[in-house]
Amino acid sequence: MRPRHEFETPRRKRPLAVILGTNEIASAVAVHMNRIGWACVLSHDAFPPVIRRQMAFHDCLYGERITLEEVEAERADSTMELVEILDFTTKVAVTPLQFHDLAAVRTAHALVDARMQKYRATPDLRHLAKVAVGLGPNFAVGRNCDIAIETKPSQAGLIVQEGETEPADHVPNRLGDVGEERFAYSSKPGLWHSAIDIGVRVFKDFVVGHLDGEPVMAPLDGVLRGVIRDGLHIPAGVKLLEIDPRGRSAKWTGIDERSGLVASAVGRAIRIELAKREATPIAGPFVAH
Repeated sequence: MRPRHEFETPRRKRPLAVILGTNEIASAVAVHMNRIGWACVLSHDAFPPVIRRQMAFHDCLYGERITLEEVEAERADSTMELVEILDFTTKVAVTPLQFHDLAAVRTAHALVDARMQKYRATPDLRHLAKVAVGLGPNFAVGRNCDIAIETKPSQAGLIVQEGETEPADHVPNRLGDVGEERFAYSSKPGLWHSAIDIGVRVFKDFVVGHLDGEPVMAPLDGVLRGVIRDGLHIPAGVKLLEIDPRGRSAKWTGIDERSGLVASAVGRAIRIELAKREATPIAGPFVAH
């Protein structure tokens, strides 16, 4: 098949947002930025594994056609494929390529770290794009990002222009009256297998999957809101699955409220940072009169 650029006229080049991560928050950011006229590429990071896959573009990496809130994604395995998606379509690109590979395509107007690596050291993202935005814990404005956004449920979408974001507190948001107990975690590294689809009704102690052959059971009754994709090697101490206990109010697809608040804040934060720079006078030589 001939490349699409041999048949089509390139679209007007849009500002480029590189989003680190393919989880539900990264995907919500991509949807929002796409809607306001940005070209977006999501760069996959294996840690932490994505569980809320029906709320994300993540499974595009495995050949699935994913549309989230009417925005379609397409996988890119090379810089040529990436250029074709960004310049000839309105789709979001999803890629296993890392940022240093993406930098060869085009200078990013915005770099958004949405990996949600709450307990890992965060590298300095500044100077890798015109604006570097950090989401969640471990970001400090002026040290490893230009501007940051809180993702903690009680503060989701709060823009941090000075200082640091709140540290991880190990307290997940509540669904109904349930908190931490709705998750099952990996007790060791191993190969994960599960044949259960997200959205399926399960009951407490139902076997959702196996980690290196050992059964992993649903911690309570409800709908399977998230689960790691079958066949992945995973580290110890990460979330394997999530149960939504809210009955008819359960939600496992689309963009949830927290992700939507964070995504909207990303657009505002980028505008704030760019406007601040435009308003800053450029120092010139002093001329005596």
